[in-house]
Amino acid sequence: MGDSLITIVAIGLAAVLMFVFPLMSLSERTDDISELIVQSATDEFVDDIRTTGKVTLDDYEKYVQTISSTGNSFETEMVIHQLDENPGVKVSQAEMTKIGENVYYDMYTSQVQEELNKNGRIKLKEGDMITVTVKNTNQTIAQLLRNFFYQISGDDSYQIAVKKNAIITVNGSN
Repeated sequence: MGDSLITIVAIGLAAVLMFVFPLMSLSERTDDISELIVQSATDEFVDDIRTTGKVTLDDYEKYVQTISSTGNSFETEMVIHQLDENPGVKVSQAEMTKIGENVYYDMYTSQVQEELNKNGRIKLKEGDMITVTVKNTNQTIAQLLRNFFYQISGDDSYQIAVKKNAIITVNGSN
């Protein structure tokens, strides 16, 4: 009786070691590859905006399609900080490069999407800033396995997260 119990425990332990841990490792690797794809797509998207000075609906849709091709769903947040065109109205010596006089107005994701749907593009000017943040909204296989084995709970946790900032270097043209 004692030998058969030990044999059953050993077989169960071997099954866990042979199947579960490699599955966890493979799923973690898949998440790493997905994060790399999202990071490179975000870098390319933001750098394109930085060098052209405009956000277009086509570029945004292509970006969303690229990150969605990983098989995950994402929450994409965009914030555009637009430099006020009259930074020193009350100052007699208005200079754009002085510290403390520049005022930025923010456009958030819903406003950006509304403007893109309405006009198809947003023209930016030199000195404006853009921030793009992406987080996955679905639970990946790695998250499910980790939650099952380690009893980590939380719906707000995300596995894939990317953030990219840039300052616009040129004025946007038509």
